Amino acid sequence: MKKKTINLFLALFIAYSSFSCDSDESKKGRFLLKGNEKMEENDPKSAMGFYREALKIDSTFSEAYFNKALAHNQLNQISESILDLNLAIRYKPGYYEAFFQRGLNYLDNGEFYKAREDASKLIQLDDQNWKSHFLTGLVEEKLKNLPEALKAFEKASQINPENSDLIVNQATILYYIKDYEGSKEILDSAMTLNPMEPNLHNLRSMIYFEEKKYPEAINAVEKAISLDKSQAYFYNNKGLYLLFLDQKEAGLELINQSIKMDPKNPYALRNKGIYYVMRGDRVSALQYLTELNQKYPDMELVAEYLKMAQEL
Repeated sequence: MKKKTINLFLALFIAYSSFSCDSDESKKGRFLLKGNEKMEENDPKSAMGFYREALKIDSTFSEAYFNKALAHNQLNQISESILDLNLAIRYKPGYYEAFFQRGLNYLDNGEFYKAREDASKLIQLDDQNWKSHFLTGLVEEKLKNLPEALKAFEKASQINPENSDLIVNQATILYYIKDYEGSKEILDSAMTLNPMEPNLHNLRSMIYFEEKKYPEAINAVEKAISLDKSQAYFYNNKGLYLLFLDQKEAGLELINQSIKMDPKNPYALRNKGIYYVMRGDRVSALQYLTELNQKYPDMELVAEYLKMAQEL
């Protein structure tokens, strides 16, 4: 499951509207505000410069470390972000938002057990905040503890029932355990909250595909793409559906587009292997599917199409 985007820039600490008479305190506050302004202008490099100036004045300034970590995230510098979050937490041990962001970063880095520790800390700090249970759900999903993930997302949704992303996460877990009817019921409720949520339509397309309703799958994923053209896995899914509608070259084009957008997505490589099986190209199919079967033996369709490739 694709992790949902949290707009943490809304949490930038711009509350420094009043400062003490101390000149250093005022200076570091102004640098923090200037950095936040640059973040709002989508200029994280310049923002980091201002945060560094604030830290020169006060090397224990947790908010500056936190905001600098967000700037690193914007530049996809996850390891550097984690280092800054470590410092933010060192100088402010109960820093809820820093634990939350660090947990998300650990997930991005594949450090799932460290992310679980941060999720546990969030529960200790505030078990009535939906983010505590949201992070728990993301972690348990990555660790393949799907019933626990579902419980966590349900709890998060109870606390924040207007958040359609949390409902889609529940539907995704039900999809993983092949409860398609349950997943569709939850998606219907999410539609009433936010019909413009692209992941909702993408997930519905995946259910249609499992039900072999390929035209319906195409329509649903096209809706997702129309709402968000930046997600590589939307194009990959549409490419897969086109393969099963015997539009192989159009499907391959979209799969290749997805790989260019996200070269690390193994599902796109799987779909390319499926394309070569459908084309009867044994050598090329085995090139993709053999390695995927070794790395991801539980991935849907891999074993099935590897066997078909071997029999070509």
